[in-house]
Amino acid sequence: MNKSPAIVMTRLDVQRLEKVMAEIPAPLEMLEALEDEMLRARVISHRQIAKDVVTMNSTVRFVDEASDREFVLTLVYPDQAGRPGTISVLAPVGMALIGLKVGQSINWQGPAGRPLRLKIIDVLYQPEANGDFHL
Repeated sequence: MNKSPAIVMTRLDVQRLEKVMAEIPAPLEMLEALEDEMLRARVISHRQIAKDVVTMNSTVRFVDEASDREFVLTLVYPDQAGRPGTISVLAPVGMALIGLKVGQSINWQGPAGRPLRLKIIDVLYQPEANGDFHL
């Protein structure tokens, strides 16, 4: 994972993700990659997060600049993944998206080692911006 842009996460998301990581039987390298993202994030209150930042349960429009494909996905916890339009925070793309804001790009290694360059185009829904702190 190359030079990464600054990211911001809410304290609530960090606490919830720590709980998920403690309980889920995921491969160690997957959990370590998410932990690395959490450790490099600037953590702030869920009431202070900007509306253009990707948080858990956000619906985000982004482009993979490597393939020029555009996607709209909701970033979810692993137990909610698998439904159409969702991406788990434990998936490579999910880990790359969390904490980014509109206009930021990140180089990331995707499935089977395929390079990704993801750029956030828009945050269509963010729970914190809508007062949905229970999600």
